[in-house]
Amino acid sequence: MIKPSYLAVSMGFILSCAAPSALAASSSDRDIEARLNALEQRLQQAEKRAKNAEVRAEIAEQQAQKLETRTLAAEEKTVQVAKRTEKLESKTQSDNGFEFHGYARSGLLMNDSGTSTQGGPYVSPAGSTGGAIGRLGNETDTYVEVSLEKKQQLDNGATTRYKVMLADGQRSYNDWTADSSDLNVRQAFVELGTLPTFEGIFKDSTLWAGKRFDRDNFDIHWLDSDVVFLGGTGGGIYDIKWNESLKSNFSLYGRNYGEIENINSDIQSYIFTANNFIKTSNDGGSFQWMLSGLRAKDNDARQNSGATLNTHAADKGIHGMLAYHGDSFYGLRAGTSKTALLYGHGLGAEVKSIGSDGNLTSGADTWRLATYGTTALSKYWSLAPAILAQQSKDRYVTGDSYKWVTFNARLLQEITENFALAYEGSYQYMNLDPRGYKNYHPVSGGFYKLTFAPTFKPGDISNFFSRPEIRVFATYMDWSQDLDNYAKDDAFGKNGFVAGGQWNFGIQMETWF
Repeated sequence: MIKPSYLAVSMGFILSCAAPSALAASSSDRDIEARLNALEQRLQQAEKRAKNAEVRAEIAEQQAQKLETRTLAAEEKTVQVAKRTEKLESKTQSDNGFEFHGYARSGLLMNDSGTSTQGGPYVSPAGSTGGAIGRLGNETDTYVEVSLEKKQQLDNGATTRYKVMLADGQRSYNDWTADSSDLNVRQAFVELGTLPTFEGIFKDSTLWAGKRFDRDNFDIHWLDSDVVFLGGTGGGIYDIKWNESLKSNFSLYGRNYGEIENINSDIQSYIFTANNFIKTSNDGGSFQWMLSGLRAKDNDARQNSGATLNTHAADKGIHGMLAYHGDSFYGLRAGTSKTALLYGHGLGAEVKSIGSDGNLTSGADTWRLATYGTTALSKYWSLAPAILAQQSKDRYVTGDSYKWVTFNARLLQEITENFALAYEGSYQYMNLDPRGYKNYHPVSGGFYKLTFAPTFKPGDISNFFSRPEIRVFATYMDWSQDLDNYAKDDAFGKNGFVAGGQWNFGIQMETWF
Protein backbone atom coordinates (compact mmCIF):
# COMPACT_ATOMS: atom_id res chain seq x y z
CA MET A 1 0.00 0.00 0.00
CA ILE A 2 1.39 3.36 -1.20
CA LYS A 3 1.51 6.07 1.33
CA PRO A 4 -0.51 9.28 0.66
CA SER A 5 2.57 11.38 0.68
CA TYR A 6 4.20 9.32 -2.02
CA LEU A 7 0.98 9.46 -4.02
CA ALA A 8 0.81 13.23 -3.81
CA VAL A 9 4.40 13.56 -4.81
CA SER A 10 3.94 11.25 -7.79
CA MET A 11 0.87 13.03 -9.10
CA GLY A 12 2.57 16.35 -8.70
CA PHE A 13 5.52 15.07 -10.66
CA ILE A 14 3.26 13.76 -13.44
CA LEU A 15 1.32 16.98 -13.61
CA SER A 16 4.47 19.03 -13.69
CA CYS A 17 5.75 17.04 -16.62
CA ALA A 18 2.49 17.11 -18.59
CA ALA A 19 1.80 20.86 -18.31
CA PRO A 20 4.53 22.12 -20.61
CA SER A 21 3.41 19.72 -23.40
CA ALA A 22 -0.15 20.95 -23.20
CA LEU A 23 0.93 24.50 -23.19
CA ALA A 24 3.12 23.85 -26.20
CA ALA A 25 0.25 22.24 -28.12
CA SER A 26 -2.01 25.16 -27.44
CA SER A 27 0.56 27.64 -28.78
CA SER A 28 1.06 25.62 -32.04
CA ASP A 29 -2.67 25.63 -32.78
CA ARG A 30 -2.80 29.34 -32.42
CA ASP A 31 0.07 29.75 -34.94
CA ILE A 32 -1.62 27.49 -37.50
CA GLU A 33 -4.87 29.32 -37.13
CA ALA A 34 -3.10 32.65 -37.59
CA ARG A 35 -1.38 31.38 -40.73
CA LEU A 36 -4.68 30.09 -42.07
CA ASN A 37 -6.29 33.42 -41.42
CA ALA A 38 -3.43 35.20 -43.19
CA LEU A 39 -3.67 32.80 -46.14
CA GLU A 40 -7.41 33.33 -46.36
CA GLN A 41 -6.86 37.07 -46.41
CA ARG A 42 -4.31 36.69 -49.17
CA LEU A 43 -6.73 34.50 -51.14
CA GLN A 44 -9.47 37.06 -50.72
CA GLN A 45 -7.11 39.78 -51.87
CA ALA A 46 -6.04 37.64 -54.89
CA GLU A 47 -9.68 37.02 -55.79
CA LYS A 48 -10.33 40.72 -55.52
CA ARG A 49 -7.37 41.49 -57.71
CA ALA A 50 -8.51 38.83 -60.22
CA LYS A 51 -11.99 40.35 -60.33
CA ASN A 52 -10.47 43.78 -60.86
CA ALA A 53 -8.25 42.37 -63.62
CA GLU A 54 -11.25 40.69 -65.25
CA VAL A 55 -13.16 43.97 -65.16
CA ARG A 56 -10.17 45.78 -66.64
CA ALA A 57 -9.88 43.05 -69.32
CA GLU A 58 -13.55 43.45 -70.24
CA ILE A 59 -13.10 47.21 -70.42
CA ALA A 60 -9.96 46.74 -72.53
CA GLU A 61 -11.80 44.31 -74.86
CA GLN A 62 -14.65 46.77 -75.28
CA GLN A 63 -12.17 49.53 -76.03
CA ALA A 64 -10.36 47.24 -78.50
CA GLN A 65 -13.65 46.48 -80.27
CA LYS A 66 -14.44 50.17 -80.46
CA LEU A 67 -10.94 50.82 -81.79
CA GLU A 68 -11.31 48.04 -84.36
CA THR A 69 -14.66 49.47 -85.47
CA ARG A 70 -13.09 52.91 -85.84
CA THR A 71 -10.14 51.36 -87.69
CA LEU A 72 -12.46 49.57 -90.15
CA ALA A 73 -14.42 52.76 -90.67
CA ALA A 74 -11.17 54.64 -91.25
CA GLU A 75 -10.00 51.97 -93.72
CA GLU A 76 -13.32 52.16 -95.57
CA LYS A 77 -13.03 55.93 -95.73
CA THR A 78 -9.46 55.51 -96.98
CA VAL A 79 -10.67 53.19 -99.76
CA GLN A 80 -13.44 55.63 -100.68
CA VAL A 81 -10.93 58.48 -100.73
CA ALA A 82 -8.60 56.37 -102.87
CA LYS A 83 -11.41 55.65 -105.32
CA ARG A 84 -12.36 59.31 -105.52
CA THR A 85 -8.69 60.22 -105.91
CA GLU A 86 -8.29 57.62 -108.67
CA LYS A 87 -11.38 58.99 -110.41
CA LEU A 88 -10.08 62.54 -110.09
CA GLU A 89 -6.65 61.49 -111.32
CA SER A 90 -8.27 59.67 -114.23
CA LYS A 91 -10.25 62.77 -115.11
CA THR A 92 -7.14 64.89 -114.72
CA GLN A 93 -5.11 62.60 -116.95
CA SER A 94 -7.83 62.63 -119.60
CA ASP A 95 -8.49 66.36 -119.30
CA ASN A 96 -11.65 65.81 -117.27
CA GLY A 97 -12.96 63.18 -119.67
CA PHE A 98 -12.11 65.20 -122.78
CA GLU A 99 -10.53 63.41 -125.76
CA PHE A 100 -9.17 64.61 -129.08
CA HIS A 101 -8.87 62.26 -132.05
CA GLY A 102 -8.16 62.78 -135.70
CA TYR A 103 -7.23 61.47 -139.11
CA ALA A 104 -5.44 63.31 -141.89
CA ARG A 105 -3.67 62.73 -145.17
CA SER A 106 -2.11 65.31 -147.40
CA GLY A 107 0.43 65.21 -150.20
CA LEU A 108 1.66 66.32 -153.57
CA LEU A 109 1.13 64.22 -156.74
CA MET A 110 2.52 64.99 -160.21
CA ASN A 111 3.34 63.12 -163.41
CA ASP A 112 6.71 62.63 -165.07
CA SER A 113 6.30 65.95 -166.93
CA GLY A 114 6.04 67.83 -163.66
CA THR A 115 2.37 68.74 -164.12
CA SER A 116 -0.90 67.79 -162.43
CA THR A 117 -2.29 64.32 -162.92
CA GLN A 118 -5.29 62.16 -162.08
CA GLY A 119 -5.46 59.87 -159.10
CA GLY A 120 -7.46 58.40 -156.26
CA PRO A 121 -8.63 54.91 -155.30
CA TYR A 122 -11.72 55.33 -157.50
CA VAL A 123 -9.94 56.69 -160.59
CA SER A 124 -10.89 53.76 -162.85
CA PRO A 125 -14.29 53.43 -164.59
CA ALA A 126 -15.26 50.73 -162.08
CA GLY A 127 -14.97 53.40 -159.39
CA SER A 128 -18.43 54.67 -160.32
CA THR A 129 -19.91 51.62 -158.59
CA GLY A 130 -17.34 51.33 -155.81
CA GLY A 131 -14.49 49.57 -157.62
CA ALA A 132 -11.47 50.80 -155.64
CA ILE A 133 -7.80 50.22 -156.48
CA GLY A 134 -4.68 50.50 -154.32
CA ARG A 135 -4.28 53.91 -152.70
CA LEU A 136 -0.52 53.97 -152.04
CA GLY A 137 1.10 56.60 -154.30
CA ASN A 138 -2.29 57.33 -155.84
CA GLU A 139 -3.89 60.09 -153.75
CA THR A 140 -4.10 63.74 -154.78
CA ASP A 141 -6.25 65.18 -152.02
CA THR A 142 -6.00 66.65 -148.55
CA TYR A 143 -8.53 65.09 -146.23
CA VAL A 144 -8.88 65.94 -142.53
CA GLU A 145 -11.07 64.63 -139.72
CA VAL A 146 -11.12 66.22 -136.26
CA SER A 147 -13.07 64.47 -133.50
CA LEU A 148 -13.82 65.93 -130.07
CA GLU A 149 -15.24 63.71 -127.33
CA LYS A 150 -16.43 64.20 -123.78
CA LYS A 151 -16.78 61.10 -121.60
CA GLN A 152 -18.12 60.89 -118.06
CA GLN A 153 -18.89 58.25 -115.46
CA LEU A 154 -21.55 59.15 -112.91
CA ASP A 155 -21.58 58.06 -109.26
CA ASN A 156 -24.32 55.53 -110.05
CA GLY A 157 -22.07 53.82 -112.62
CA ALA A 158 -23.74 55.18 -115.75
CA THR A 159 -21.51 56.51 -118.54
CA THR A 160 -22.04 59.27 -121.09
CA ARG A 161 -20.23 60.08 -124.31
CA TYR A 162 -20.63 63.07 -126.59
CA LYS A 163 -18.78 63.21 -129.92
CA VAL A 164 -18.60 65.74 -132.72
CA MET A 165 -16.50 65.28 -135.86
CA LEU A 166 -15.57 67.92 -138.43
CA ALA A 167 -14.20 66.92 -141.83
CA ASP A 168 -12.89 68.61 -144.94
CA GLY A 169 -11.58 67.23 -148.21
CA GLN A 170 -10.26 68.97 -151.32
CA ARG A 171 -7.63 68.85 -154.05
CA SER A 172 -6.29 72.36 -154.01
CA TYR A 173 -2.61 72.75 -153.09
CA ASN A 174 -3.07 76.35 -151.92
CA ASP A 175 -2.61 77.40 -148.33
CA TRP A 176 -5.98 79.23 -148.30
CA THR A 177 -8.81 77.09 -149.64
CA ALA A 178 -11.98 78.56 -148.17
CA ASP A 179 -13.60 78.91 -151.59
CA SER A 180 -13.19 75.20 -152.35
CA SER A 181 -13.67 73.87 -148.83
CA ASP A 182 -16.10 71.04 -148.10
CA LEU A 183 -15.94 71.54 -144.34
CA ASN A 184 -18.94 70.01 -142.59
CA VAL A 185 -20.08 68.26 -139.42
CA ARG A 186 -20.00 64.55 -140.18
CA GLN A 187 -20.90 63.32 -136.71
CA ALA A 188 -22.68 64.71 -133.65
CA PHE A 189 -24.18 62.18 -131.24
CA VAL A 190 -24.62 61.17 -127.60
CA GLU A 191 -24.31 57.73 -125.97
CA LEU A 192 -25.67 56.57 -122.60
CA GLY A 193 -24.12 53.36 -121.25
CA THR A 194 -24.30 50.92 -118.28
CA LEU A 195 -27.50 52.50 -116.98
CA PRO A 196 -28.10 51.15 -113.45
CA THR A 197 -31.80 50.45 -114.07
CA PHE A 198 -31.03 48.30 -117.12
CA GLU A 199 -30.96 44.61 -116.19
CA GLY A 200 -30.86 41.22 -117.86
CA ILE A 201 -29.93 41.31 -121.53
CA PHE A 202 -29.78 45.13 -121.42
CA LYS A 203 -27.36 45.32 -118.47
CA ASP A 204 -24.28 46.39 -120.49
CA SER A 205 -26.08 47.95 -123.45
CA THR A 206 -25.57 51.48 -124.80
CA LEU A 207 -28.24 53.86 -126.10
CA TRP A 208 -27.37 56.48 -128.71
CA ALA A 209 -29.00 59.16 -130.83
CA GLY A 210 -27.77 61.76 -133.31
CA LYS A 211 -25.73 61.91 -136.50
CA ARG A 212 -22.98 59.33 -136.73
CA PHE A 213 -21.04 56.56 -138.45
CA ASP A 214 -22.16 53.21 -137.11
CA ARG A 215 -19.73 51.86 -134.51
CA ASP A 216 -19.25 48.52 -136.29
CA ASN A 217 -18.38 49.71 -139.79
CA PHE A 218 -15.08 48.31 -141.09
CA ASP A 219 -12.94 48.88 -144.16
CA ILE A 220 -10.01 47.76 -146.31
CA HIS A 221 -7.51 50.50 -145.58
CA TRP A 222 -5.23 49.69 -148.55
CA LEU A 223 -8.10 50.47 -150.94
CA ASP A 224 -9.65 53.34 -148.95
CA SER A 225 -12.90 51.39 -149.23
CA ASP A 226 -15.35 50.47 -146.54
CA VAL A 227 -16.47 46.88 -146.59
CA VAL A 228 -19.73 48.19 -145.20
CA PHE A 229 -20.65 51.73 -144.20
CA LEU A 230 -23.84 52.50 -142.27
CA GLY A 231 -24.36 56.10 -141.32
CA GLY A 232 -26.81 58.98 -141.16
CA THR A 233 -29.01 60.50 -138.47
CA GLY A 234 -31.07 58.41 -136.07
CA GLY A 235 -30.76 56.31 -132.95
CA GLY A 236 -30.28 52.83 -131.65
CA ILE A 237 -28.97 50.48 -129.01
CA TYR A 238 -25.69 48.54 -128.90
CA ASP A 239 -24.71 45.32 -127.13
CA ILE A 240 -27.92 43.57 -126.20
CA LYS A 241 -26.39 40.37 -124.82
CA TRP A 242 -28.57 37.33 -125.31
CA ASN A 243 -25.83 35.14 -123.78
CA GLU A 244 -22.04 35.09 -123.43
CA SER A 245 -21.57 34.33 -127.14
CA LEU A 246 -24.36 36.28 -128.86
CA LYS A 247 -25.08 40.01 -128.86
CA SER A 248 -27.13 42.30 -131.10
CA ASN A 249 -27.37 45.95 -132.12
CA PHE A 250 -30.48 47.65 -133.45
CA SER A 251 -30.62 51.02 -135.19
CA LEU A 252 -32.76 53.31 -137.31
CA TYR A 253 -30.97 55.75 -139.64
CA GLY A 254 -32.39 58.42 -141.91
CA ARG A 255 -30.81 59.76 -145.12
CA ASN A 256 -31.84 62.12 -147.94
CA TYR A 257 -31.79 61.46 -151.68
CA GLY A 258 -32.56 64.97 -152.92
CA GLU A 259 -35.51 66.43 -154.79
CA ILE A 260 -37.48 64.89 -157.65
CA GLU A 261 -39.34 66.91 -160.28
CA ASN A 262 -42.96 67.57 -159.34
CA ILE A 263 -42.26 66.65 -155.71
CA ASN A 264 -41.60 69.62 -153.45
CA SER A 265 -39.67 67.93 -150.67
CA ASP A 266 -36.50 65.88 -150.41
CA ILE A 267 -36.95 62.15 -150.54
CA GLN A 268 -36.07 60.66 -147.20
CA SER A 269 -34.76 57.14 -146.84
CA TYR A 270 -35.00 55.12 -143.63
CA ILE A 271 -32.80 52.16 -142.77
CA PHE A 272 -33.64 49.71 -140.00
CA THR A 273 -30.75 47.41 -139.13
CA ALA A 274 -30.20 44.39 -136.92
CA ASN A 275 -26.50 43.66 -136.46
CA ASN A 276 -25.64 40.39 -134.73
CA PHE A 277 -22.28 39.07 -133.49
CA ILE A 278 -21.48 35.49 -132.54
CA LYS A 279 -18.19 34.58 -130.87
CA THR A 280 -16.58 31.31 -131.86
CA SER A 281 -15.11 29.16 -129.13
CA ASN A 282 -12.26 27.56 -131.03
CA ASP A 283 -10.14 30.44 -132.37
CA GLY A 284 -11.43 33.63 -130.73
CA GLY A 285 -12.90 35.05 -133.94
CA SER A 286 -16.49 36.17 -134.44
CA PHE A 287 -19.21 36.03 -137.07
CA GLN A 288 -21.26 39.09 -137.96
CA TRP A 289 -24.70 38.79 -139.51
CA MET A 290 -26.18 42.11 -140.57
CA LEU A 291 -29.67 42.58 -141.99
CA SER A 292 -31.24 45.89 -143.09
CA GLY A 293 -34.54 46.98 -144.53
CA LEU A 294 -34.86 50.28 -146.46
CA ARG A 295 -37.87 52.46 -147.29
CA ALA A 296 -38.07 55.76 -149.22
CA LYS A 297 -41.62 56.87 -149.89
CA ASP A 298 -42.20 58.43 -153.35
CA ASN A 299 -38.68 57.63 -154.55
CA ASP A 300 -40.21 55.46 -157.27
CA ALA A 301 -41.24 58.71 -159.00
CA ARG A 302 -37.58 59.11 -159.98
CA GLN A 303 -36.72 57.98 -163.53
CA ASN A 304 -33.31 56.96 -164.87
CA SER A 305 -32.66 57.50 -168.57
CA GLY A 306 -31.12 54.68 -170.55
CA ALA A 307 -30.42 54.04 -174.22
CA THR A 308 -33.89 52.81 -175.12
CA LEU A 309 -36.08 53.16 -172.03
CA ASN A 310 -36.61 54.89 -168.73
CA THR A 311 -36.58 52.89 -165.52
CA HIS A 312 -38.21 53.95 -162.27
CA ALA A 313 -36.13 53.96 -159.13
CA ALA A 314 -36.97 51.78 -156.15
CA ASP A 315 -38.84 52.87 -153.02
CA LYS A 316 -37.68 49.99 -150.81
CA GLY A 317 -34.95 47.42 -150.54
CA ILE A 318 -33.07 44.89 -148.42
CA HIS A 319 -29.42 44.47 -147.53
CA GLY A 320 -27.54 41.66 -145.85
CA MET A 321 -23.97 40.82 -144.88
CA LEU A 322 -22.27 37.76 -143.44
CA ALA A 323 -18.74 38.48 -142.20
CA TYR A 324 -16.04 36.70 -140.27
CA HIS A 325 -13.55 38.62 -138.12
CA GLY A 326 -10.56 36.38 -137.48
CA ASP A 327 -7.67 36.77 -135.09
CA SER A 328 -5.21 34.97 -137.38
CA PHE A 329 -4.13 35.17 -141.01
CA TYR A 330 -6.91 32.97 -142.44
CA GLY A 331 -6.03 30.27 -139.91
CA LEU A 332 -2.65 29.75 -141.55
CA ARG A 333 -0.36 31.83 -139.36
CA ALA A 334 -0.28 34.69 -136.88
CA GLY A 335 -1.94 37.90 -138.04
CA THR A 336 -5.43 39.19 -138.76
CA SER A 337 -8.09 38.67 -141.43
CA LYS A 338 -11.62 39.76 -142.27
CA THR A 339 -13.95 38.34 -144.91
CA ALA A 340 -17.45 39.47 -145.87
CA LEU A 341 -20.13 38.48 -148.38
CA LEU A 342 -22.75 41.16 -149.05
CA TYR A 343 -26.03 41.16 -150.99
CA GLY A 344 -28.48 43.95 -151.73
CA HIS A 345 -31.75 44.28 -153.63
CA GLY A 346 -33.61 47.43 -154.65
CA LEU A 347 -32.47 50.38 -152.55
CA GLY A 348 -30.16 47.96 -150.77
CA ALA A 349 -28.19 47.22 -153.96
CA GLU A 350 -25.60 49.84 -152.95
CA VAL A 351 -24.08 47.29 -150.62
CA LYS A 352 -21.12 49.32 -149.32
CA SER A 353 -22.74 52.66 -148.38
CA ILE A 354 -26.15 51.44 -147.32
CA GLY A 355 -28.99 53.75 -148.35
CA SER A 356 -26.77 56.35 -150.07
CA ASP A 357 -27.92 55.83 -153.69
CA GLY A 358 -31.48 56.84 -154.59
CA ASN A 359 -31.16 55.95 -158.28
CA LEU A 360 -31.17 52.19 -157.79
CA THR A 361 -34.04 50.39 -159.49
CA SER A 362 -36.56 48.11 -157.84
CA GLY A 363 -35.00 45.16 -159.69
CA ALA A 364 -31.37 45.97 -158.82
CA ASP A 365 -29.27 43.11 -157.46
CA THR A 366 -25.71 43.35 -156.18
CA TRP A 367 -23.27 40.83 -154.74
CA ARG A 368 -19.95 41.81 -153.20
CA LEU A 369 -17.02 39.84 -151.76
CA ALA A 370 -14.40 41.54 -149.62
CA THR A 371 -11.44 40.06 -147.79
CA TYR A 372 -8.09 41.20 -146.45
CA GLY A 373 -5.43 40.06 -144.04
CA THR A 374 -2.13 41.06 -142.46
CA THR A 375 0.79 38.89 -141.40
CA ALA A 376 4.50 39.07 -140.66
CA LEU A 377 6.44 36.90 -143.12
CA SER A 378 9.68 37.28 -141.18
CA LYS A 379 11.38 39.67 -138.80
CA TYR A 380 11.76 42.31 -141.52
CA TRP A 381 8.93 41.56 -144.01
CA SER A 382 5.13 41.98 -143.62
CA LEU A 383 2.32 41.33 -146.09
CA ALA A 384 -1.23 42.69 -146.44
CA PRO A 385 -3.25 41.22 -149.36
CA ALA A 386 -6.83 42.19 -150.24
CA ILE A 387 -9.55 41.19 -152.70
CA LEU A 388 -12.65 43.23 -153.50
CA ALA A 389 -15.15 42.02 -156.12
CA GLN A 390 -18.67 43.05 -157.12
CA GLN A 391 -21.37 42.08 -159.59
CA SER A 392 -24.43 44.28 -160.09
CA LYS A 393 -27.24 44.03 -162.64
CA ASP A 394 -30.37 46.05 -163.41
CA ARG A 395 -28.68 48.62 -161.23
CA TYR A 396 -29.81 51.88 -162.86
CA VAL A 397 -31.66 50.72 -165.96
CA THR A 398 -33.09 47.36 -166.93
CA GLY A 399 -30.46 45.10 -168.44
CA ASP A 400 -27.32 46.94 -167.28
CA SER A 401 -24.39 45.06 -165.79
CA TYR A 402 -21.37 46.13 -163.73
CA LYS A 403 -18.71 43.53 -162.94
CA TRP A 404 -15.27 44.15 -161.51
CA VAL A 405 -12.66 42.59 -159.24
CA THR A 406 -9.59 44.14 -157.57
CA PHE A 407 -6.52 42.27 -156.31
CA ASN A 408 -4.19 44.30 -154.14
CA ALA A 409 -1.14 43.55 -152.02
CA ARG A 410 1.04 45.80 -149.88
CA LEU A 411 4.46 44.58 -148.80
CA LEU A 412 6.50 46.25 -146.08
CA GLN A 413 10.27 45.80 -145.68
CA GLU A 414 11.79 47.06 -142.44
CA ILE A 415 15.22 48.62 -142.94
CA THR A 416 15.78 50.42 -139.63
CA GLU A 417 13.67 51.32 -136.60
CA ASN A 418 12.46 54.44 -138.42
CA PHE A 419 12.73 53.59 -142.12
CA ALA A 420 10.96 51.02 -144.29
CA LEU A 421 10.35 50.33 -147.96
CA ALA A 422 6.70 49.89 -148.94
CA TYR A 423 5.64 48.16 -152.14
CA GLU A 424 2.12 47.91 -153.54
CA GLY A 425 0.72 46.13 -156.54
CA SER A 426 -2.88 46.51 -157.66
CA TYR A 427 -4.78 44.90 -160.53
CA GLN A 428 -8.41 45.41 -161.46
CA TYR A 429 -10.47 43.80 -164.19
CA MET A 430 -13.83 45.26 -165.20
CA ASN A 431 -16.67 44.50 -167.58
CA LEU A 432 -19.17 47.37 -167.55
CA ASP A 433 -22.35 47.64 -169.62
CA PRO A 434 -24.35 50.68 -168.43
CA ARG A 435 -26.90 50.42 -171.27
CA GLY A 436 -26.67 54.14 -172.00
CA TYR A 437 -27.16 55.33 -168.42
CA LYS A 438 -25.69 58.87 -168.25
CA ASN A 439 -24.40 58.26 -171.76
CA TYR A 440 -21.80 55.86 -170.41
CA HIS A 441 -20.40 53.32 -172.89
CA PRO A 442 -19.82 49.59 -172.44
CA VAL A 443 -16.15 48.77 -171.82
CA SER A 444 -14.03 45.89 -170.59
CA GLY A 445 -10.39 45.51 -169.74
CA GLY A 446 -7.78 45.59 -167.04
CA PHE A 447 -5.91 48.17 -165.00
CA TYR A 448 -2.73 47.74 -162.98
CA LYS A 449 -0.60 49.89 -160.70
CA LEU A 450 2.83 49.42 -159.09
CA THR A 451 4.14 51.68 -156.34
CA PHE A 452 7.47 51.98 -154.54
CA ALA A 453 7.36 54.15 -151.40
CA PRO A 454 10.29 54.75 -149.00
CA THR A 455 8.58 55.43 -145.67
CA PHE A 456 9.62 57.11 -142.41
CA LYS A 457 8.00 56.45 -139.01
CA PRO A 458 8.86 57.43 -135.44
CA GLY A 459 8.61 53.78 -134.33
CA ASP A 460 6.73 50.47 -134.62
CA ILE A 461 7.92 50.46 -138.21
CA SER A 462 6.61 47.01 -139.23
CA ASN A 463 3.06 47.63 -138.00
CA PHE A 464 0.74 48.30 -140.95
CA PHE A 465 -1.59 50.33 -138.75
CA SER A 466 0.87 52.52 -136.83
CA ARG A 467 0.96 56.21 -137.70
CA PRO A 468 2.09 58.92 -138.33
CA GLU A 469 4.25 58.26 -141.37
CA ILE A 470 5.80 60.27 -144.18
CA ARG A 471 6.38 58.63 -147.53
CA VAL A 472 7.86 59.56 -150.87
CA PHE A 473 6.77 57.43 -153.81
CA ALA A 474 6.98 56.56 -157.48
CA THR A 475 3.95 54.94 -159.16
CA TYR A 476 3.54 53.39 -162.58
CA MET A 477 0.05 52.58 -163.90
CA ASP A 478 -1.46 51.44 -167.16
CA TRP A 479 -4.79 50.08 -168.45
CA SER A 480 -6.61 48.72 -171.45
CA GLN A 481 -7.24 51.34 -174.14
CA ASP A 482 -10.93 50.46 -174.27
CA LEU A 483 -11.38 51.90 -170.77
CA ASP A 484 -10.66 55.42 -172.07
CA ASN A 485 -14.06 55.36 -173.79
CA TYR A 486 -16.25 54.75 -170.75
CA ALA A 487 -17.33 58.32 -170.02
CA LYS A 488 -16.51 61.90 -170.94
CA ASP A 489 -16.49 63.09 -167.33
CA ASP A 490 -14.25 60.51 -165.68
CA ALA A 491 -10.45 60.49 -165.34
CA PHE A 492 -9.56 57.95 -168.01
CA GLY A 493 -9.22 59.35 -171.52
CA LYS A 494 -8.52 62.94 -170.50
CA ASN A 495 -5.66 64.83 -172.09
CA GLY A 496 -2.40 63.53 -170.69
CA PHE A 497 -4.08 60.61 -168.93
CA VAL A 498 -4.70 57.89 -171.47
CA ALA A 499 -3.75 54.24 -171.79
CA GLY A 500 -0.12 53.61 -172.62
CA GLY A 501 1.54 54.04 -169.23
CA GLN A 502 1.67 56.80 -166.63
CA TRP A 503 4.37 57.70 -164.10
CA ASN A 504 3.36 59.60 -160.98
CA PHE A 505 5.62 60.92 -158.24
CA GLY A 506 4.93 62.57 -154.93
CA ILE A 507 5.24 62.89 -151.19
CA GLN A 508 2.52 62.32 -148.60
CA MET A 509 1.89 62.24 -144.90
CA GLU A 510 -0.78 60.18 -143.13
CA THR A 511 -1.70 60.13 -139.46
CA TRP A 512 -4.40 59.02 -137.08
CA PHE A 513 -4.73 58.89 -133.33
